[in-house]
Amino acid sequence: MKKKRRWHSGQTLCGHRLLDLNRSFIWVSNMPLSCFVAVFILYFSAGSGTTVYDTYSDYVEEDHTPQLDYKNPHWCHSPSLTNGEVTCHSPRGGAYRSTLGTRCEMSCDRGYRLLGRSSIQCLASRRWSGTAFCRRMRCHVLNLIPHGRYTCTQGFAVDSRCDFTCDPGYRIDGEHSRTCQHGGSWSGAQPVCADTDPPKIKCPPSRLKVAEPGKLTAVVTWDPPAVKDTADKSLDLILVGQEPGTEFKEGANIIRYKVYDLARNRAACKFIVRVEVRRCSVLPAPLYGYLTCSSDGNNYGATCDYHCDGGYELKGVSSRVCTFSRNWEGTPAECVPMEIKSDVKTVSALLDQFYEKRRLLIMSAPNISDSDYQLQNIMIQKADCGLDLRHVTLIELLGSPPRETGRIKESLLNSEVIEGLRQVFRISRSYFSMVLLDKLGMDRERFITPLASEELFSYIDSFLLDEEERERLELHRDFCD
Repeated sequence: MKKKRRWHSGQTLCGHRLLDLNRSFIWVSNMPLSCFVAVFILYFSAGSGTTVYDTYSDYVEEDHTPQLDYKNPHWCHSPSLTNGEVTCHSPRGGAYRSTLGTRCEMSCDRGYRLLGRSSIQCLASRRWSGTAFCRRMRCHVLNLIPHGRYTCTQGFAVDSRCDFTCDPGYRIDGEHSRTCQHGGSWSGAQPVCADTDPPKIKCPPSRLKVAEPGKLTAVVTWDPPAVKDTADKSLDLILVGQEPGTEFKEGANIIRYKVYDLARNRAACKFIVRVEVRRCSVLPAPLYGYLTCSSDGNNYGATCDYHCDGGYELKGVSSRVCTFSRNWEGTPAECVPMEIKSDVKTVSALLDQFYEKRRLLIMSAPNISDSDYQLQNIMIQKADCGLDLRHVTLIELLGSPPRETGRIKESLLNSEVIEGLRQVFRISRSYFSMVLLDKLGMDRERFITPLASEELFSYIDSFLLDEEERERLELHRDFCD
């Protein structure tokens, strides 16, 4: 059995002197972590009056043991929060923001909501204990009011004010403006445009004109409508549409008249001028595509070219011609999903396939068993059809090298492409995240928590789709059902 002994003030341990203060020992100079552990044990042993076995000489210092430094002012990288504020409290005082043990509180500016950790701490691993992100808060899109419109100072962001105006002849009934409040709701109630005592107007009857053989238009004339008002004799009559006595194209042409009195009250009427020519039946557009036609679209001799939406390729003839017998030449073409080459070697070669054709949703997770990834994956699977209708392709990046995988559905990506995506769009492997890119490859939004398909669709519909895409989406909205 080894001999017991006590340590005394003035003796050395690991080449450093110890001082006796109230029967405890303190450092004279900095020590490595391995010696700190030994003296920590010695400190409490000496304070309790117990003896320590002389086994210190058997302790072997490990080279890879981290050297903790509570005085290093830059132990962790300096924390920052875009559109927010970071308030840090360091053991070394208020002048330090990233020493070991520093705790920082994260808060967002007005109009932004905090996603992630509200409090982080500088750890011995030189990393912060979590991440946070300030996402801009928005109110829902306001409905348009009949016979009116609105303009907003900052879109649908917090503190944006939307001012309502009515068409001529109508007046605001209710509040003239609404403000997007901090909680994401609009102030007040939706106003309406009220019509008050409009003039009286009677349009000419609708009429049918047959075009001469070989012509696609016809000249149509009519008398102006009769107008009167209960109070004003001076009325302002306005024609909305083509003038009488001019060439009208085939089909139904809607002619509208508006009349205003001095108080700007309005009345309106309309009638139809229909011109008939020899035509083929209307050529239907392909699913996931559309047509561009010459002349008037489906008259004799017109040519219709097939086009496909982004992410789809044409299969079949590129165009068809309307013949004299009112039948279309050839057979209908189809738009089939584009073939994505996943075996490319560079990230630019991958992204070039989607440029101006498809949007990208890049989902990253530390591993396939990550709970956030599994929850988001379930919601993405249910929303797969809706993503296709909105021209969105999903790319998954899972795990870390050497077992990292990247895929587009069942197609695997090259490791250099995976790393390129992470570098270009700054996607971390440490936590779950999603990056939404537009058709030009621009980073439009980031999500660090799972997102319901309805919320994702709402964001895409409101901020990424153009007017033409919204109209096509409405036509095919029931396709997923």
